[in-house]
Amino acid sequence: MPDHVHLILGCDPQFSIHKLVRYIKGSISHLLREEFPELKRNLPSLWTNSYDVGTVAGVTIETVQRYGESQKGKEAVSKKTKRAYKFRFYPTEEQKILLAQTFGCVRFVYNWGLSTRKTAFFQHGQSLSYHDLAAMLPDLKKAYPWLSDASSVPLQQALRHLDRAFVNVFEGRAQYPTFKKKQNEQSATYAANAFKWDGKALSLAKMDEPVDIHWHRDLPKDAQPSSVTISKDCANRYFVSILVEDDIKPKPLVNNMVGLDLGITSMVALSTGESVGNPRYFAKDEKRLAKAQRRHAKKKQGSKNRNKARLKVAQIHARIQDRRRDYQHKLSTRLVHENQVICVESLAVKNMVKNHSLAKAIQDVGWGEFVRQLEYKSSWYGRTLIKIDQWYPSSKTCHACKHVLSSLTLDRREWVCPECGVVHDRDTNAALNILAEGLSVNACGGNGRPVRAKARQAVASEAGSSHSRG
Repeated sequence: MPDHVHLILGCDPQFSIHKLVRYIKGSISHLLREEFPELKRNLPSLWTNSYDVGTVAGVTIETVQRYGESQKGKEAVSKKTKRAYKFRFYPTEEQKILLAQTFGCVRFVYNWGLSTRKTAFFQHGQSLSYHDLAAMLPDLKKAYPWLSDASSVPLQQALRHLDRAFVNVFEGRAQYPTFKKKQNEQSATYAANAFKWDGKALSLAKMDEPVDIHWHRDLPKDAQPSSVTISKDCANRYFVSILVEDDIKPKPLVNNMVGLDLGITSMVALSTGESVGNPRYFAKDEKRLAKAQRRHAKKKQGSKNRNKARLKVAQIHARIQDRRRDYQHKLSTRLVHENQVICVESLAVKNMVKNHSLAKAIQDVGWGEFVRQLEYKSSWYGRTLIKIDQWYPSSKTCHACKHVLSSLTLDRREWVCPECGVVHDRDTNAALNILAEGLSVNACGGNGRPVRAKARQAVASEAGSSHSRG
């Protein structure tokens, strides 16, 4: 009996190679089990990972190999993109007063614009734009003279942000805008004509001194900021976000490809067999947070003690968020640097959190933010991120013979394929299937839907008859 077999196939380019290889492997596995009954239990798997190279238009495999070798070490062309650098800064008492006035004016103008647009539309059937509201702004300043205490640029930018919020609603990217509150995070955006930047210090409009920024990293050389956003979070921390045009150089090409299975027990399971743990930052501070919230609830409304208790709750939330975000950035950066192709599932997190038993754990792990970081970092550094359909049965599919289980409960972390007898770790098996399906979607135009898996199940002669576990 041979220890390995090489298959060289020629087929219609429109027929997916991975389907053909899967059918052949299933049929050969069925014949071998009939000829050698001991293979049912003594041999864990008849197949290892298969790699296929498909060519069209008469191109030989040697040509493909030579092209791949020629691309190694080549530097991709860099591209310019808008990039925001966020730093923490420490304002003086005078600057805090001016910033508080600016935040209040920006919040007032935004809420006024939202109310005006709602009234005009629902009562008069008129649709107001940014230019319509900007033309009303001088009269608004006459009615409320204290609006002149802040620079006019952040007020105009607030109306631009409101207009963008409505555009996002109409294009289906966001929900209807709501009124801003004093207790929530505050922000104000300054355009290039409302601040001064000399390469070392940043001075905002109506401020006598530059802001004291904690520079934990350098801006790109000769960078010219196009806008600056000042923000204050609920924990009373001040941040400045400087938007510049950055020349980002893509990373050198690598030969690694990886599939990612996002989970709760392990935050990410890689197709390489590595399992990245879930730190559970919220769960670690949950008791501490609950205690602070109970103390806050017992304080008198409007008292200074209640504000101190609110600040304590906000600080705990900020601590949880900062640690989670730092962990996600480090992991996503490592994956993007080490792999040329990354395949993930398209998870509908908003629908998944409707399960009240898992909602807290799902929100704690932060899948949506992690995938968002993978997306923009892959775009920056010349990597390929592939999303497969959320309904693809990655956990229930055997990556060796592609048999699909009828059901698989969440508590089963390992399972044995009834067709080929392979013992699967649930998460690693799912990651391998996600990688294979992602490459299929990218190369062959697959759709990742479970229809293909069901069709695979219906033809028993291709994969062999089902055998119960002994």
